Amino acid sequence: MARGSDISAFASSQLLLLDAELQAELTETQLLTSSHAPAILQRAGLALLNLTLSSQRTGFGGKSLLELSLDPAVGVGDLPEHGLRVGDICAVAEQPKGAERKKERASIEKRAVEGVVTKVQKQAVTVALDKEEVEVPNGKLWLIKLANDVTYKRLSQTMSKLEKMQPSEHSILTQVLFGKSSPTSLSDAEIQKDLEWHDKTMNDSQKEAVRFALASRDVALIHGPPGTGKTHTLIELILQFLDRGQRALVCGPSNISVDNIVERLTSHKVSMVRLGHPARLLPSVLDHSLDVLSKTSDAASIVTDIRAEMDVKQSSIRKTRNGRERRAIYGELKELRKEYRQREGRVVSDLLKQSRVVLSTLHGAGGFHLRDEKFDVVIIDEASQALEAQCWIPVLATGTSKLVLAGDHLQLPPTIKSLNSQASTPIKVADGSNGTNNDMSRSSVDDDSATVGQKKIKDDDATLETTLFDRLLKLHGSSIKRMLTIQYRMHEKIMAFPSVALYEKKLIAADSVKDRLLKDLPYGVHDTDDTREPLVFWDTQGGDYPEKTEEDDIGVKGRSGLLAESKVNENEAAVVRLHVQRLVEGGTKPEDIAVVTPYNGQLALLSGLLKDRFPGLELGSVDGFQGREKEAVIVSLVRSNSDREVGFLSEKRRLNVAMTRPKRHLCVVGDSETVGKGSKFLRSWMQHLEEHADLRYPDQAEVLEDV
Repeated sequence: MARGSDISAFASSQLLLLDAELQAELTETQLLTSSHAPAILQRAGLALLNLTLSSQRTGFGGKSLLELSLDPAVGVGDLPEHGLRVGDICAVAEQPKGAERKKERASIEKRAVEGVVTKVQKQAVTVALDKEEVEVPNGKLWLIKLANDVTYKRLSQTMSKLEKMQPSEHSILTQVLFGKSSPTSLSDAEIQKDLEWHDKTMNDSQKEAVRFALASRDVALIHGPPGTGKTHTLIELILQFLDRGQRALVCGPSNISVDNIVERLTSHKVSMVRLGHPARLLPSVLDHSLDVLSKTSDAASIVTDIRAEMDVKQSSIRKTRNGRERRAIYGELKELRKEYRQREGRVVSDLLKQSRVVLSTLHGAGGFHLRDEKFDVVIIDEASQALEAQCWIPVLATGTSKLVLAGDHLQLPPTIKSLNSQASTPIKVADGSNGTNNDMSRSSVDDDSATVGQKKIKDDDATLETTLFDRLLKLHGSSIKRMLTIQYRMHEKIMAFPSVALYEKKLIAADSVKDRLLKDLPYGVHDTDDTREPLVFWDTQGGDYPEKTEEDDIGVKGRSGLLAESKVNENEAAVVRLHVQRLVEGGTKPEDIAVVTPYNGQLALLSGLLKDRFPGLELGSVDGFQGREKEAVIVSLVRSNSDREVGFLSEKRRLNVAMTRPKRHLCVVGDSETVGKGSKFLRSWMQHLEEHADLRYPDQAEVLEDV
């Protein structure tokens, strides 16, 4: 977007893009659920079958909570494997029989009640219902995942608000965010006055980033490459804002990103409130959640009696068959809910007004709780993983005059489903979900089309994949950001390539990590050819390790045609198994090892080879592993073909995530002949590995032994 672009036109473009994204998600979900039997949908992670209602009670905000567990007629114990996660929008319905015709199924689905998953346990799933007066179907029930249009509605409302704003209504911050004004700062002297560091261990680049953000009058970017202590720096920044009597709203695109900050702030005895449903929060932050605080505060007792009375009414509805009595109870419940919300609202309002720091997901910042709250600064963590429209939610909701964005634009952006060519795009179902709870849920469909370009609308730059962090860098240049340069995760040989290729050679390994190896782990790892090497490259070049697709008969069992075609490499998976085995035999604990791959087909294949054999070993998609770390990481690149095609493996941000997860040991398994032809970045990476890694060529007889 050009400097000084029209704000209304930008918002209009975003609205079109968001609608295209919603339609892509709705089409995908509708096509899947209408054309496949319930059992197939459960295997694909879209449904959970054979349930019964085990309890119904009143939750925060007066919502009805349904707890669903396995129907005793089917069995007892744990629920089967399923793909439902906290935050998923779903429907609770009478379970259709496999033989029921489409018309009969449609009739059953009309009687479904919608809600959101708030708790997932081994033996039960809890759903908060959207509507207050609903009759839960009797008999055997099932949960089916629906497209989440709630987030899109809030994003669209936010962009519509921006679109309709008159130029005279645009704040100075908004003008800076669109290049109509330049960013401004306080002087160094004003900042240095009264500046005392809470954390004496801060390095110089972290201190400079904090000073820079404090000095900014409108917007500042903190660029935090992998392992550089971005969250650590944000904690210091929040404390410095509090020292200056300023109130902060801290947001992130996912619950986990926000909870990490709450955990770190806890030891500083900060007056704070965490917004969000308690079932979606980490147990360690619950004491700071609005739900718990509203129950334990001095004023909480005024609402507990009504909640108890509502629970009694709820249970009596299910016991009575008399229509008139049921209607009377519903009427009483309606009045109780009204009084409950009024009392609870006063308690919540008082709690928020007393809090100097409020924390929420970006989506949650648009809720009614913050409608009348004012903040001196909005801080957004993981801003490079958030859609730009998400970042505008707290900005417009609070009318703040200052914004701090923290992230790394050289790692993966949010995944977008609306592709350039939608007509011919096969429906793909994710089978490698990492279970994180994002506002705009990251798709873990890790195949060639996952993040390949989005639908272009009007503006050349108008794609949802362009984040606010990206756009501001392009608009104002590097003067708007400060980069953290000391990393505390990786051995310096692991760090070397990303530092040179992506971070302008500015990354430096801290003394405490630059030489550490697997053999130095504190639980007695042996000194072997594997545990003393920080960087290993198994080069499978030569044609004995060809990729296939899941459609080929390669022994991947139980894969439905519903699941996406994906790339797999059997022989390469065997190399991974051999390497894991050697690490474990050398004394490395399986729980300190992760195996990651960009392709879900390969992930399924590796799971079959490794999961039972090495309990504790973690397997995941590259996309799902963003933000994580392990002592040892093995990356399976998969691609090996005579055409030298690499597909979406050419996305250097995806590879950056893959190569920056390990602390002491990175093992890359791939075909340098194929991968090296994929792009200039891939060619330079292959050359780097050939020159600097412990280079190995697999012996096929040894590799395939015992597979």
